[in-house]
Amino acid sequence: MNLVDDPRFTIALELFNSGAWYEAHDAFEELWHEQVNPDRRLLQGILQIAVAHVHLERGNIRGATILLGEGIGRLKASLPTALGLDLMALHSVASARLQALQNKGNPDDFPPPTLSRSNDPVRS
Repeated sequence: MNLVDDPRFTIALELFNSGAWYEAHDAFEELWHEQVNPDRRLLQGILQIAVAHVHLERGNIRGATILLGEGIGRLKASLPTALGLDLMALHSVASARLQALQNKGNPDDFPPPTLSRSNDPVRS
């Protein structure tokens, strides 16, 4: 089954977009184990961004900063879109939140990241 057509992918997106970071991580991780590159690398980046937000919720600024940076790095190869997702929007928000953390600012000055559908053809 194509990843985009997998109902678990839709559930993972909904969890991510609702800010259920830990649950989104679990949902994406299940899919990640079944993928090959480049989708595997992309899902790992999304996972890392979700886990960064778990760290933020728990007050682990250092862990959040590291994982946001790694997640953003893994998104770059798939920009601007992949798996039917607008990755530029995710990249932009995650980058702004990372910059806030690196400058000892408040990442909550920026909206939480979301995964929205793109209008481009779906890869995968």
